[in-house]
Amino acid sequence: MEGIMSSAVPEDVGVVGGGRMGAGIAQVFAVAGARVSVVEGDAAAADAARERIRAGLDRAAERGKLEVSAGEVLDRIAIITDPADLPRAAGLVVEAVPERAEVKIEVLTAAERAVGEDTVLATNTSSLSIAELSAALSRPERFLGMHFFNPVPASRLVEVVTGPDTGTAARDAVLDWVGALHKTAVTVRDSPGFATSRLGVLLGLEAIRMLEEGVADAESIDTAMELGYRHPMGPLRSTDLVGLDVRLAIADYLHGTLGERFSPPQLLRDKVARGELGRKAGQGFHRWE
Repeated sequence: MEGIMSSAVPEDVGVVGGGRMGAGIAQVFAVAGARVSVVEGDAAAADAARERIRAGLDRAAERGKLEVSAGEVLDRIAIITDPADLPRAAGLVVEAVPERAEVKIEVLTAAERAVGEDTVLATNTSSLSIAELSAALSRPERFLGMHFFNPVPASRLVEVVTGPDTGTAARDAVLDWVGALHKTAVTVRDSPGFATSRLGVLLGLEAIRMLEEGVADAESIDTAMELGYRHPMGPLRSTDLVGLDVRLAIADYLHGTLGERFSPPQLLRDKVARGELGRKAGQGFHRWE
């Protein structure tokens, strides 16, 4: 691991998972010049991942954020269906699959078998234990968290989470790569919810309780935080963007590890049960077109 040095992103990057987050991660690395391999489970999911990336690049081009054509960036991205096909020479592989430890461990161990000894492995988890995930790996010194934020291309922050065995070379390489993406890194120690989810989820859950209690409607609660505290997005709108199902899963995990202050409100559970998952479903705490 010694000698991982770079002032740019790696030449080859892997992303396991082509959903909204994985597609965004693939996009930003490809825009920065990397060849990116995105792993999705089957042909239909692979086609959907490519379309998400294409749409993201088209939006970036429309806003004048690309120095080359969207097509040229898309040509740097390959969609594959098996982690075993990840480039052995990849400098970095980022896992971006659903927030279930057993799923993440399965794809991380498969990726570790496919790549070389110097490859840095990262998880995009927003709350799960880095120590727990790394326990399944053969080389935990090259593993850490890279918590990107939605939407990845527009967000300026990456939360870099070091586990108990994370090596300084892997950490420093990731900090360098985050800078090459023109984003800002904050480094935090492995702890339930890290820094951002722990604070963000707590605020979101209290906003849901206020709505549940009839303190104010969703628009008023969000506007109060946006204008009164200069939050770019209110906590209920933010929950819609993240996904109510994702927020519930994180809250359940934090409730089990940090206690009652993270107990999910019944309103959140009810909305998830009804399929009101936020922007991706067209309905959450707000209506989305």
